[in-house]
Amino acid sequence: MQRSHWLLLTSLLFAQPTIICAELPKVEAVYYSDHSNLLVVRDADGRERPITTKADWAERMKHIRANIELVMGPLPNDKRRSPLDVEIISEETTDKYIRRKVRFTPEPDDRVPAWVLIPQQVSRIAPCPAVLCLHQTNNVGKDEPVGLGGLPALRYAHELAELGYVCIAPDYPSFGEYRYDFKTQGAHYASGSMKAIWNNIRAVDLLETLPQVDKNRIGVIGHSLGGHNALFTAFFDNRLKAVITSCGFTPFHDYYKGQLKGWTSDRYMPLIRETYQNDPNKVPFDFYEILAGLAPRGCYSNSPINDSNFEVEGVRKAFKKAETVFSLYGAESQLKLATPDALHDFPEAQRKEAYEWLKQQLK
Repeated sequence: MQRSHWLLLTSLLFAQPTIICAELPKVEAVYYSDHSNLLVVRDADGRERPITTKADWAERMKHIRANIELVMGPLPNDKRRSPLDVEIISEETTDKYIRRKVRFTPEPDDRVPAWVLIPQQVSRIAPCPAVLCLHQTNNVGKDEPVGLGGLPALRYAHELAELGYVCIAPDYPSFGEYRYDFKTQGAHYASGSMKAIWNNIRAVDLLETLPQVDKNRIGVIGHSLGGHNALFTAFFDNRLKAVITSCGFTPFHDYYKGQLKGWTSDRYMPLIRETYQNDPNKVPFDFYEILAGLAPRGCYSNSPINDSNFEVEGVRKAFKKAETVFSLYGAESQLKLATPDALHDFPEAQRKEAYEWLKQQLK
């Protein structure tokens, strides 16, 4: 099938400014020994002062971003924002939504496979909410969230589309149909995590070209690999107004008792190994800061008490600390933590609760 610009509207993307952490200009990294101590900010000489206002927190946010980029590499600038050049590969109609397989260009010389689901009842009516749906670590990649393989409990794109959300589910680099070599094709990235963040940001750009989508009502959901990439992407992209992370994180000291090897492949953050010796005391950021960096936007975490990957006690600590930042905005209620008696899973009860929470966030 010939490539076609999505409903001839892709060019609209370049007519409107895109806000991606616009309030966070590049600054020099500032060292913090305790990443859980969120209500302090340091100057370049290491002097600390308490954070008591949103302006104080904005300064700390600049430091958090700089420290994340020490590990992941810098977020690409708009020079890499090439035309999306959306190609429709196939289209099917289900009882409740249209399912399109597409490819799009996130940057020069790269094509990302993705599914786009458009509910039948809103296919000719705009606008409606939309969700970026990120898959876990598995061979089928994007097919699992849309219900074409994998686990029934992780078919959240399918379930959300049936509830009336426009959904996009891209393959993570090197999974599903997305062949990607991080050492050659991705040599200009310091991490697979940052490459995935950029692809996800471009997927949000694609959502914004759809006439059915309300640009002010876009969220993100993911499980495991998708769970922490939902957090990472939302940290860098303020257009994501609500985050659902399932089995997606725990602070580095609580991840297998501080054994960080699982974070260090080319797909993720190899500098944790190469520069920071897999030592959680040396890694210059942590999930306390990622979670707090979403404020005042909403975050729902499904964190089962028997998840062997991401220790629930660490998640509880991170939520408690992040609440101190959300309180600066009067937004403590924007944080929702569910801790079901389950393994590394997204049980039906928590999915339903998360969808109801999302409905309130994006209304």
